[in-house]
Amino acid sequence: MKIYIVGSVGSGKTTLARQLANHYNIPHFETDNFVWTRRPEGDIRNSVEKRDDLLKSAIQLEQWVIEGVHIDWTDPGLEAADHILFLDVPVAIRHWRIIKRFTRQALGLEKANYQPTFSIFLKMFQWTRYFEKQMKPEFLKKFNTYDKKVALLSTSDFRKIIALF
Repeated sequence: MKIYIVGSVGSGKTTLARQLANHYNIPHFETDNFVWTRRPEGDIRNSVEKRDDLLKSAIQLEQWVIEGVHIDWTDPGLEAADHILFLDVPVAIRHWRIIKRFTRQALGLEKANYQPTFSIFLKMFQWTRYFEKQMKPEFLKKFNTYDKKVALLSTSDFRKIIALF
């Protein structure tokens, strides 16, 4: 099983991907971690070659869950996927989740791949607006190519989604 999950900040991509990976006992990858080498002293952007090699290595596995919001270089993952889940969760829910995530990360109750600064917190609202206006239409257009394996979902409720498989 190869599942690719797409959605905005706060849509539930990472949570759903972790749940599916745990449920099916398969590897989980975040596209952000193909783009960045994570280090305690700060992230370093990978070269395009390294990013693409990391994606290629992941999609060559027999089973996986990949999640992310990147659109311009991820076609190999979308092509290799058996199922593409597009989480089109309402903006108000995403905003609430962004607030909840930031608060939990700032309190040390939730792990973050980045330093949870107030600046990043504000950027998440910008990113979700950008996703809604720019990226969502691009993804919907791109998904016409993969029509048979795309599920457009307005929820990231694991119990409802697991029924799709």
